[in-house]
Parts: sequence; C-alpha cells; structure tokens
Amino acid sequence: MKIISADLNEIDGILDQYLKRQGEVISSADEVVEEILYDVQKKGDEALKAYTAKFDGVQLDCIQVLSGEIEEAVNFVEKEFLEILEEAKKNILDYHMRQKQNSWMTHKDDGIILGQMVTPIERVGIYVPGGKAAYPSSVLMNAIPAQVAGVPSIAMVTPPGKDGKIHPYILAAAYVCGITEIYKVGGAQSIGALAFGTQTIPPVCKIVGPGNMYVARAKRKVFGMVDIDMIAGPSEICIVADEDADPRFVAADLLSQGEHDEEASSILITTSVALGKKVMEEISRQMACLDRRDIMKKSIEDRGLIFIVSDMDAAIQLANKIAPEHLEIMAENPFLMLPKIKNAGAIFLGNYTPEPLGDYFAGPNHTLPTQGTARFSSPLGVDDFMKKSSIIYYHKNALEKVQEKVIYFAEKEGLTAHANSIKVRVER
Repeated sequence: MKIISADLNEIDGILDQYLKRQGEVISSADEVVEEILYDVQKKGDEALKAYTAKFDGVQLDCIQVLSGEIEEAVNFVEKEFLEILEEAKKNILDYHMRQKQNSWMTHKDDGIILGQMVTPIERVGIYVPGGKAAYPSSVLMNAIPAQVAGVPSIAMVTPPGKDGKIHPYILAAAYVCGITEIYKVGGAQSIGALAFGTQTIPPVCKIVGPGNMYVARAKRKVFGMVDIDMIAGPSEICIVADEDADPRFVAADLLSQGEHDEEASSILITTSVALGKKVMEEISRQMACLDRRDIMKKSIEDRGLIFIVSDMDAAIQLANKIAPEHLEIMAENPFLMLPKIKNAGAIFLGNYTPEPLGDYFAGPNHTLPTQGTARFSSPLGVDDFMKKSSIIYYHKNALEKVQEKVIYFAEKEGLTAHANSIKVRVER
C-alpha cells in the first residue's frame, strides 16, 4: 500500500488518480452492451440463449429455474446455513420495516383536501451477480425491502454455472425469501430481458442489484424505459483509525473488501505513522493465509492507500471527500465523531463492528452508493420500491377563492389555456 501524508488542499488529484472516479472512458464496453441490448430487444429468448452460451459456456434448454431445482438446492445446502439465512432475514426485515411510509391526507379549510398516496412498484427485477463468488446475501438485501414495500411481482436473474445450474446457496436464499420466479441469465443480456421482456421473461418496472461493468452500463442504458436503483462500481472501504486502533482489525477489514475484485479500493486514514506501518505488515501476514490472495494482492497494490493526517478532524474531512461505500471508525468515542460524517453509504462504529456484519447479518442494506455517489445518494431501501402520488381536491367554493391568483399566474407564463381551465369553472 502507498503511504501518503495528506494535505487536504491537494487531495482531490490524488483521489482521482488512484480511485479512477472521474473521466473514465468505457466506450468499448458501451459498444458491446448496446449490441447485446439491441439483440435481446429484437430476438428475445434466442438472444439470451446465444449470449449465455457465449459468455457462460452453457447451452440452455430452459431459461427459467424449475421448482424441482429450488428443492434440490435447499436439500443440498446445510441446515445450519438455512438457519443463518432465516436469522439474517429477520434482522433485515426488522430494520426495513421501520423505513416504510404510509399514505396521508390533510383536510384544510373551505373544502380543500391534500395528501400523498404511497403505492408499491408493480413489478421489480433483481440482479444477483455470479462470477468470482456466490452472493446469497444479495438476494436477501434486494428481495426483502421490495417485499416490505409490498411489491407483488419479483423476478430474479443470475448467471448459471458451467453445469447450467444456479449456485445452490443463491437458490436457498431465494427459497427463504419466497422468490420463485428465477431465470438463468446474467450480464447485460439479463438487464435487456428485464427491461424489454422476452418470450419467457415479462418486463419489469425497475431493476435493482449490483453487477460487473457490463451490467452497470446496461442498467444505465435502459434507465428511462425502466427505473434502476444505482450504478454500482467496485467495492470500497475507508477506515478512520486513531493511534490506539488494533492493526490486526484494520488489516483484516481492508482485506475484506480487497477480496471482492481487483478494482476494489481499500483506504486507511490515520493520525499514526506507526499504525500505518503495522497495518501494512499485518496485511502481508494475513493475506498469505487467505484463499483469494491473488485478487487481494492486486487490489491492495493498485487501489490501496494509507493517508497520514494531522488529527481526527482532518481524517473525517478527508473521509467526507472520499464519500466511501463503507466507512469504519476505529477510534475512542466513535459516536462523538458521527455528527461530523456527511458522506458515507454505511457507517460502522467501533472496533467490534466490522464491515462484513453489514454485508450479511446486522439488518441495514448492503447495496450501497459507490464511487463518491454517497455525496447525493443512499443505501437501497423500502423507498426504492415505492412511488408516491399527490392527492388534490378543491370544492367549488375553494376554487373560486383563488381563481384570480391562478389565472394571473398562468397568464404571466403565457399559458392562456391553463388560465381558461380555471375560467370555465367560475364564469357565470
């Protein structure tokens, strides 16, 4: 990892260089994605099967997962894992139930009723990534808030393995959540299928869930035809630590994100040069014992940074500039620092709250804004699966009281038909 003495006035250039957040050109990926989306829109299932054969090496006879395949997966998975899934589901459900909004109305004087009607989105598509790992946790984190919102129709897409089957742990998580509409397609082609619909897959209104660059670019391309949750980039963690933090904990948590993929970023901000050096030693020691060390090694070497700052206030200022997906505070009295944090997807407080708690079990959603978008966006939640409609009612007497003001307003905008819509109701 690179150690940098941080001058906040010069930090933006350093962040851009190492995090590659601004001005990244992905034109080659866009060309591929546009061709895939066009083919799926025109050819439907035929295109899905062709791209699954090309990218996943699987010839599919049936795109949809059959009930027998779900049953087989549930019987294969250890009972202990199913119990853990059930407990995680309960925690996630309890947390997201607190987010649910209700419709409301208010009665004003003179026969005016105003309000808001909150309704669930009618049909949602969930993307669950495959590739370098299986992510049953993504099933829980995307399905449960949709169910809390009351979404009546949920479809799940995920790429098949070389055997033509979906990973059994993913199907087990779907079973625990009660998701039965599952399709063996991934990549940009699955995003096209959810957006446009095919002979087998009915179109959805919104697509959620993280994926690789091609999935992210496909989601961007279909936005407007359907809604999307966010454009998720590589995983990232930022740890703010004082001189008393345990370097073993810090190193372990940096590596926990580095193992996702080579593009993941792991950043430590500390006031202690000694801690930074100990963390580097711990990273080397721990990485040697872990399975995905080749991925972690490249991630840490290319996207790992240690910033040395003057004090903890400067550390928080820098963390706010980074606006990380995951922010850990390993310091004395971390709750005192909480009001100063402005930009972060999820905040983990204290030495015994590692990021994987949030990934799997604690309850808050792990689908989080990345690449600095925590400056203006939020974790996936129940609101993402609901929409709001305004309610307006005026009695005739109430309209007559404000008619001249509305007519005047409309005429100032040059919209005489708007003004006329009022006039015809109040003219004698």
